[in-house]
Amino acid sequence: MSRCVFPADPTSTPSPCFHSKVGKKWSQRFALSVRPMHPKRVSSGCTVRATLGNADKSIGIPRQWYNVIADLPIKPPPPLHPQTFEPIKPDDLSPLFPDELIRQEITSDRFIDIPDEVLDVYKLWRPTPLIRAKRLEKLLDTPVRIYYKYEGVSPAGSHKPNSAVPQAWYNLQEGVKNVVTETGAGQWGSALAFACSIFGLGCEVWQVRASYDSKPYRRLMMQTWGAKVHPSPSMITEAGQRMLQEDPSSPGSLGIAISEAVEVAAKSADTKYCLGSVLNHVLLHQSVIGEECIKQMEAIGETPDVIIGCTGGGSNFAGLSFPFLREKLNNKINPVIRAVEPSACPSLTKGVYAYDYGDTAGMTPLMKMHTLGHDFVPDPIHAGAIQFARSEGLIPAPEPTHAIAATIREAIRCRESGEAKVILTAMCGHGHFDLPAYEKYLQGNMVDLSFSEDKVKASLAKIPQVIP
Repeated sequence: MSRCVFPADPTSTPSPCFHSKVGKKWSQRFALSVRPMHPKRVSSGCTVRATLGNADKSIGIPRQWYNVIADLPIKPPPPLHPQTFEPIKPDDLSPLFPDELIRQEITSDRFIDIPDEVLDVYKLWRPTPLIRAKRLEKLLDTPVRIYYKYEGVSPAGSHKPNSAVPQAWYNLQEGVKNVVTETGAGQWGSALAFACSIFGLGCEVWQVRASYDSKPYRRLMMQTWGAKVHPSPSMITEAGQRMLQEDPSSPGSLGIAISEAVEVAAKSADTKYCLGSVLNHVLLHQSVIGEECIKQMEAIGETPDVIIGCTGGGSNFAGLSFPFLREKLNNKINPVIRAVEPSACPSLTKGVYAYDYGDTAGMTPLMKMHTLGHDFVPDPIHAGAIQFARSEGLIPAPEPTHAIAATIREAIRCRESGEAKVILTAMCGHGHFDLPAYEKYLQGNMVDLSFSEDKVKASLAKIPQVIP
């Protein structure tokens, strides 16, 4: 699990990336009700911008989520119980999650119907626009065509409500009164607070201390929607108290915040825990992004040659790429699918693939993952993507900016080679509440971060020794 998301400056050295590799074909397609589309066109013959919000109904909202597990030739290793190291049973997850989310976590079904009540809330912002970045193309003087799927039109300003809404709904159906969670930059906490306000659930959020201090407006968003927000580590939980004893000035991390939220959920009969990334039920909820995007690109006669997504916990990358991966496995398209991560927290390219806890205190199930160690505490996040904002007008959230940087590098490489590729990336949210980080960049006070070898070695030494 990568527990932080750092963007990269578009002018910096590229981070390593790799391609998704799986093998097995599938023979089913998702069912959508599609009406003939009459897109706005420009001289190039391509759609520049879909109508924001839900005005453009020609594509329609997907009525099913896609579960990539069904098409993997080798299934992911099972989660393990944090104390016994034995494969976890559904009943072991009951203190944390409602039954339906547990079922979605372990199901091999290829498609899962989206409840009408969830679709009704999705209509507030879906379908989201697919936008061609023509001004960025011109700025880079590149022959490529760059498209981005913009999720910042949701009420919370990001892609996170795609999973927050169904998670809140399923908890409500099982009589849960309150949900707890963690949040790093604040996107997930904001999304869950919004979803809980829609369905009348109590919501309590542990926000990473560095984010809590630097992003007061994210906190105020959550509080406006009725959530209680605590800086993490806090003195409210035993896990938080231990962390503060070790380091009273700790900036916090997602791993610490997860420990605090899980501790509270495990002790309260009417409270469940919600997670905004990593787990299978979260990733399949996000598949609405790619499902819509496939239809939007088909409508304008485009096929992506390269799909670039940022990876942290995986929700944004999976949401965009998994439906396209399904099409690739079915030999319908053949894009390069590229995962890009920050050099300051390089779990995928510098970590080890091993069973590890998803939180710092070791309370969550162990999962096989690319990890830097469950107690690795990354430096506070920062952002510095300016070229995109000044050409396209949208200020990106920190999370997608290193994917944008990789998109720019690919476009420049194609300028040198003369390749007229189609590049697709995901703009998972806007950065309106991340402007203090932009201020640091604009004032020249931002320092490029790289991970510490010694810090990682110390963290990796504490990974549980599990025999597969």
